[in-house]
Amino acid sequence: MKKILTALTCAAIVTTTAMADITRVELGAGAWMQTPEGTATYTDGGADGSYLSSKNDNTESYVWALIKHPIPVLPNLRLEYTSLTDEGVVSGKFKDFDVAIGSTTMSYDMKQYDIIPYYNILDNTAWITLDLGLDIKVIDISYDVTPIAGITGDLIGSETIAIPLLYARARVEIPATDIGIEADVKYISFDSNTMYDVRVKADYTLDFVPIIQPALEVGYRVQKIETDDSVDSNLNIEFSGVYAGLIFRF
Repeated sequence: MKKILTALTCAAIVTTTAMADITRVELGAGAWMQTPEGTATYTDGGADGSYLSSKNDNTESYVWALIKHPIPVLPNLRLEYTSLTDEGVVSGKFKDFDVAIGSTTMSYDMKQYDIIPYYNILDNTAWITLDLGLDIKVIDISYDVTPIAGITGDLIGSETIAIPLLYARARVEIPATDIGIEADVKYISFDSNTMYDVRVKADYTLDFVPIIQPALEVGYRVQKIETDDSVDSNLNIEFSGVYAGLIFRF
C-alpha cells in the first residue's frame, strides 16, 4: 500500500508540474502614446468630402488578457482592448453631413475589441514561443463634427464593424535573464484594401513573487488602415507610437 501511495503522490506531483507548464493566465494594461496621421475622401453620388488629420499626439489606455489551457484541440484565447482617437479638418459633402461653405473640425474615436483564438505552435522551445491564429477585430467608430453656419446633416454618428485578420506572435526568452523580446502581427489584404497592426516589445519579469509574476513592458506599435475604392471612398490613416505597461502572470 505504501508503494502505491508513493507512486500516486509522485504521479500527482508530475501532473501538477506539467499542468503548470501548459496552463497560464496573463493580464496586462498600460498606455499607448499615439501619433495619428492620414486622409479620407468621400465621392459617392457626386459628393466631394475630404478629411485631413491634424496629427495631434494622444495617449490612450490598453488592456489585454491571455488564457492558455491544456486541451490541444481547442485554441487558446487572447483578448485585447484599445482606443484610437484623432481630430482633423473636414470640408465638402459626406454621406451623413454636408459642410457647404468652408471647413470645420471633426473628431473621431475607434474603440477596438480584439478576440484572438490561437494555437501554440512552439511553447518556449529552446527559449522560443510561436503562436498562430485568427483575430476578429470589432471596431466601434464614433464621430463628432463641430457645427458651423451652413453645415447640415447628422453631426454625431457611430458605426460598428468586424474585420478578420491573420495573427502571428513570436517571443524569445533571453537565457539567464528575466528579459523577453516579443513581436506580433495582425494583417489582412484584399483588392486594394489593407489593414495591419504590428507591435514589437521587450519585457522584464520581476521574479520575486512565487504565485504572481509581475513584469514591465515597453514597445512600439503601428496600426494602419488603407482602403481604395475609386467609386465612393478612399481612406489612409495610421496610428503609431511608444507604449508601456504592467503585466501579471499567473
